[in-house]
Amino acid sequence: MNAIIISAILGVVMMYSGVLTKNTSAIRNVAIVGLIVLLGLNMAEGCGYQLFHINTKGMMSFEKYGLLFNSIAFASTLIYFLLSGRDVEKVGVYVAEYFALIFFILCGVAIVTSFNSLLLLFIGIEIISIPLYILTGADKRNLKSNEASLKYFLMGSFSTGIMLMGITLIFGATGSFMLKGIAPLVTGAADAPLNVWLVSGLLLLFISMAFKVSAAPFHFWTPDVYDGAPSVFTSFMATIVKAAIFVAFLRLFDGAYGEMKGAWQSIISITILLTLFIGNITAVFQQSVKRMLAYSSIAQAGFMLFALFGFNEFAKEGIILYAAAYSLATIGIFAILIKMKDYTFEGYNGLGKSQPVLAATNTIFLLSLAGIPLTAGFFAKYYMLAAAIKNGTQFWLVIFAVLCAAVSVYYYFRVIQSMYFKTGNAETTTITPAFKYVLIVLAGIVILLGVFPQLLLSQLYF
Repeated sequence: MNAIIISAILGVVMMYSGVLTKNTSAIRNVAIVGLIVLLGLNMAEGCGYQLFHINTKGMMSFEKYGLLFNSIAFASTLIYFLLSGRDVEKVGVYVAEYFALIFFILCGVAIVTSFNSLLLLFIGIEIISIPLYILTGADKRNLKSNEASLKYFLMGSFSTGIMLMGITLIFGATGSFMLKGIAPLVTGAADAPLNVWLVSGLLLLFISMAFKVSAAPFHFWTPDVYDGAPSVFTSFMATIVKAAIFVAFLRLFDGAYGEMKGAWQSIISITILLTLFIGNITAVFQQSVKRMLAYSSIAQAGFMLFALFGFNEFAKEGIILYAAAYSLATIGIFAILIKMKDYTFEGYNGLGKSQPVLAATNTIFLLSLAGIPLTAGFFAKYYMLAAAIKNGTQFWLVIFAVLCAAVSVYYYFRVIQSMYFKTGNAETTTITPAFKYVLIVLAGIVILLGVFPQLLLSQLYF
């Protein structure tokens, strides 16, 4: 509850900071300090120190799992602010409002990691989505940004309608919005058999959530939206937001429908197959690094879907590690991308000579996304595949995922090849020493989690 209340308050504070001062550096510093406070209070709640005692009537539960993910999300956002906060100032004149919207999104993140009711799931998803529509179209001077915002809004509204229809059908079939009220009917513990309305509601809910995480065949909006949105906001929506919705996805289906493994595994396996195939194969043919990362995020979603496929301890631990590994690496890659004047692969030619720190850290982040050992991405993918193997069915899907991971190495290594093995004069904007120091620290964390993943996972149990 600390995170929900404080993030909402900080959003309001950021709005008023824009009224009190026009100094964008001061606004950015207020946002950074506020985020440190938010992170500290969330960690304090994990240790049992709760500032707000509100009776949610069982509609929310603040467990260690959700609180740990919140800490990962807030820490990733803090790094995002440190690396890309100055770039937020360059998007437009409403800097305070941009930071305020990000805090409101974090409020939604805290809700979707702790819901016990389908109504709060809907509210949390909408609190996340609506500010994103605005941030996507923040660059008013760019027609691609305007187009991306409209497309995202229309597609997002359509998926929200599907979600509401699914929730309505589930309520009609079960008489409850609560996960614990739905579970007995799904697992067969109650006398009432499964009916067509309940099954239809579950399918609609799955489709809506699949749209939110860019899972195929509901991914079609992602490349255009990620490519058209200001790069600094693409970094945020492709990492922290996506990971949060995956945690909600896991909480929803594990908490209410976990016993329906046989019925759902076929649907999930087809979704994983399409997501991995489309994301990886299409990324190979991209000429823009930013658009390649958009398709890469679809492929990464395919791996995260293994958590739904597995439904075991490996899956729960894996999605936490994957969220951290994917978010940190992608935030670092986008922070460097924003500094590049040319987003094509050729724009990176010679970066290893002109900016060795940027090239070295970018290589570490790319290796992590590819799942190379000694980076956090390796163990993240390992846990996802181990969850599927332990599940004991459809081993062919694991083999297919490994082959797709091998394909991903190709397009990630294209960037590394441009930086180190091609001649050119990669042009960047001004790079400050502080920016390099934060990148080095971030790369160190990615390697540390790749060598000692239990440093993070042990927090689930202590």
